[in-house]
Amino acid sequence: MTDTTDDALPGFEAAARRRPPKAAGYEIERHLCETGAVPVAGRIAGVDEVGRGAWAGPVVVCAAVTDLSEPPELPGRGKKTVKLTDSKLLTAAHREAFAEVLPDWLIAHAIGAAGPEEIDEVGMTEALRRAAVRALEGLPQRPDMVILDGDKDFLKRRWPVRCEIKADQRSVTVAAASVLAKVHRDRLMAELGREHPAYGFGESAGYPSPVHQEALKAHGPTPRHRMSWSYLDDLPQWRHLKRHRDPLAGEGQLSLL
Repeated sequence: MTDTTDDALPGFEAAARRRPPKAAGYEIERHLCETGAVPVAGRIAGVDEVGRGAWAGPVVVCAAVTDLSEPPELPGRGKKTVKLTDSKLLTAAHREAFAEVLPDWLIAHAIGAAGPEEIDEVGMTEALRRAAVRALEGLPQRPDMVILDGDKDFLKRRWPVRCEIKADQRSVTVAAASVLAKVHRDRLMAELGREHPAYGFGESAGYPSPVHQEALKAHGPTPRHRMSWSYLDDLPQWRHLKRHRDPLAGEGQLSLL
């Protein structure tokens, strides 16, 4: 998975400005085609998520399908260009710019999400699976193969799956999904930030920034917060609000990091 609390920190964007990130390629997709894992003219969906480690807001998944052509590039400094890669390695401005051009370039893409109440009810792994299924079922055609970033197949064999470490940096389709999921969720959290201005959702995207943590201490959780999470254990005045999930729901939880 690409998503950790670092996803909301400015250090990643500063690093991206100093050192242009390596472009994602079609290494994984070509291997799938060459080995016959995907039929001729088959469709490969890259899937990535964002929001897994946040304290508030939904987990969002994007599924993206390309025709294996070269992805769009953005103008950079001088004669350089900015190439598509993992969303965390791009600046916010570059993510937004890619999000404007990728939908027209992709064959198809779709977004799925699971909100805080669903996460509290079934746990993150099941909520993530549901969000991914919603995204994949939103595609106009069923993909022949799904590339997941990481080493855990949380789709439970509903699609042929290839799990790959750092797929968001090695696969154009996963990188595209990474950018679109990130921008979609950031925009949503900015809207929620206007509803709850004290929590800094627009800046932190629901991750535990200092502003977010201070607001929780002063005002307690909002309806946008995940109420089964351990951050409430550290808030004595709000600890009684914590929701205890049925231990039988959402078996096989993935790490949040």
